Amino acid sequence: MGRDPPVVTVTPPRPGTATPPDAPARGRVAGALRAAVVPVALVVLVALSGVVLGRVYADPLLTRLMVGAAAGSVLVGVAARRLPSWLVAPVSVAALAGWTLLSLRLAASHAALPGGLGEVAGDAARNAIPRLLTAMIPVQPAPDTVLVPVVAAWLAGMTAAEVALRAGRVLLGYLPPALLYAGALYVVGPNAAPAVGPTVLFAAVAAAGLAAPGGRSGPDAADPVAGLTPAVRAAVRLRLAAASAAGLAVVVALAALLAPVVAAQVDERPVDPRRYVEPPQVESLDENPLIRISGWALNPDQRLLDVRTVAGSAEGGLPRIRLAVLSDYDGVTWRVGATYRNAGRILPAVDPAPGATTEAVRQEITVADLTGRLLPAVPTPREVGGARVAYDPASGTLIRPEGLAPGLRYDVSSVRETPDPNLVTTANVPAGDAVSRVLRVPDGAPEQLRRLATQLAESNGAPYARADAIATFLAEHYRVTADAPSGHAYPNLTFFLFGPRNGGGQRGTSEQFAAAFAVLGRLAGLPTRVVVGFRPKSDGPVRAADAYAWPEVLFEGVGWVPFDPMPRPDEEPRPVEEDFRPQPEEPPPSEVPAPTEQPTATPPAAAPAPGPAQRGPGTPVLVGGGAGGLLLLVGAVLAALAAMRRRLSRSRLDRGDPGGRIAGAWRELTDALRLAGRPVGDDLSAAEVAERARGALVEARAATGGDDPVAAGREVDELADLINQVAFAPGTTTPDQAERAAAVVTSYGDALRDARHRWRRLWWRVHPGPLRWR
Repeated sequence: MGRDPPVVTVTPPRPGTATPPDAPARGRVAGALRAAVVPVALVVLVALSGVVLGRVYADPLLTRLMVGAAAGSVLVGVAARRLPSWLVAPVSVAALAGWTLLSLRLAASHAALPGGLGEVAGDAARNAIPRLLTAMIPVQPAPDTVLVPVVAAWLAGMTAAEVALRAGRVLLGYLPPALLYAGALYVVGPNAAPAVGPTVLFAAVAAAGLAAPGGRSGPDAADPVAGLTPAVRAAVRLRLAAASAAGLAVVVALAALLAPVVAAQVDERPVDPRRYVEPPQVESLDENPLIRISGWALNPDQRLLDVRTVAGSAEGGLPRIRLAVLSDYDGVTWRVGATYRNAGRILPAVDPAPGATTEAVRQEITVADLTGRLLPAVPTPREVGGARVAYDPASGTLIRPEGLAPGLRYDVSSVRETPDPNLVTTANVPAGDAVSRVLRVPDGAPEQLRRLATQLAESNGAPYARADAIATFLAEHYRVTADAPSGHAYPNLTFFLFGPRNGGGQRGTSEQFAAAFAVLGRLAGLPTRVVVGFRPKSDGPVRAADAYAWPEVLFEGVGWVPFDPMPRPDEEPRPVEEDFRPQPEEPPPSEVPAPTEQPTATPPAAAPAPGPAQRGPGTPVLVGGGAGGLLLLVGAVLAALAAMRRRLSRSRLDRGDPGGRIAGAWRELTDALRLAGRPVGDDLSAAEVAERARGALVEARAATGGDDPVAAGREVDELADLINQVAFAPGTTTPDQAERAAAVVTSYGDALRDARHRWRRLWWRVHPGPLRWR
């Protein structure tokens, strides 16, 4: 019952051949090299994503961290090949946690951020993606800007190693690195040059990994169908050849189809993903910090900051510390209107103006009672340590997105510029769309402001002379008081400039002085802005009494130049009436020199003898003719105005596309309300304007004792719906809707005009206002 012993066949070596003694070692080395090709290729593919993404970073720290993540993830996969597959992921994730914490610590130390590792890691985990997409280019390597790339690189390497090494699917294992590479290109967008070199290297390394022989060893490694019967072996080889041919055909077809599409995108500008993410915003209190000046003036001893100057000259007092730059004015408030981007320790450098002298200033600042998000710094900051900041390059101001807190300490290195006075006095001011924001004068500027700006600019042609004349006028005629009410709208500035002294006018804080200078400067053609900050007298506490606002003017080739319109403490202001009085165009009669008789040598000629009087047109005829001519002239002017008004209405209601005609009908409605003494502002919605239009018609009918309007008032809502359609769905209106809008506004205008008294109805038809109103 026993089994026969197995038969062992021993093949003797061929005569004349011998096995080299080092052949096994060379075989092991060759096998190891063949097995290392694919892991090395995976490491390079993942690391190339770090090279591509690192082009928008300020230094190579991110690239080094991603290269480390690529090497670590693939090496863990190689080392864990003999472990069960379910155990590989936990081991790799544990290694990922360690590398991530080390990366965060290195990035936090590199960015000089305070706080422990747990605090830094928690903040980075909460804000990594939005801060990465809102960070300023070049991006500073910080914990929140390196966390996502490092984790993504590790996960891509781990997945690729499992698929390519354990499962033997090398081509499928290239998918995670390819997706990571495409994601890096998308994040970079148009903010760097095309990545031609890394892309070619990526394709070459991928091809080398595919071309390398597999790392398996064994008797069947050379031929996977060895040992099969000849018929089965032929069938398997035929199926392999057919599958290879089909795959090659698919690849060639996809290349033929996608090549034109890809080639067409070569010259296209990539999409910037940052446009889809809202950058950090300032709080409502910081949007208009100018209103805080009056509150600080009433509490002068309030401790806001503590400042220590580490480097920089302090001769004549410390440099101004800037809090905010306000460039937008709507007639009511000055606003910051800045776009802040997350920034690291190093801020983008700005070349100084030609001829300007620069001085490096470094200060250590500690926050006390100052609130909000705006971060004080000497202009222009270049490096910030100890606090995470967001930066607006246009204004050179900083915010702390998390907000200020008592005890916050940070250091700022700035470059203080002093323009060449010889260049300033002769420099021109820029114009055009690039500076339209700081030249814009909102509608509704009082006539007194315009006349004052014109009078100050008439005798000063050069831009610097105009600015200096405005600053001198304010300094010589107004006084500073801490209890002046806050406000810098048109009515507030008018009362500040022209109000009676005994009634509270002609006095204010630096808020009114800076705002008045900026508005008068824009009316005189100067690009201006208002700056809020502090003027400390020495190192130490910066109190509320040190807070003030000052105006700045933009000059070509020089930059922004500050002006000081504040009065001198030892000078008594002169009354405004002494200078702000219209100059007489002709000398008074008493000053006209009387003609003098020149002595002559010959006696005067004798007077002619009296004769019959010369008869001419009588006085009644002259008076009647003059009155008639005047009436004809007035009638011609009124007829011309009426014709121009009718032509304007026809051009608005009958010409152009439907959307333009509906917009013209809306202009007719707002002009009718303005003629009725009920103007509407640009801040009202269409529905609010329609409601005011109905109210205006009701009041007009009630004042004249007429019936209540019904149809004309209700149809205004229909016109409001049409103008909203034009604004939010352009191109969807029809000619019938335009005709309806014209009929509605004509009916309303007639109803509003007919509700007025007889002479007011006549004046309505010839009023020249709609011809010049914007």
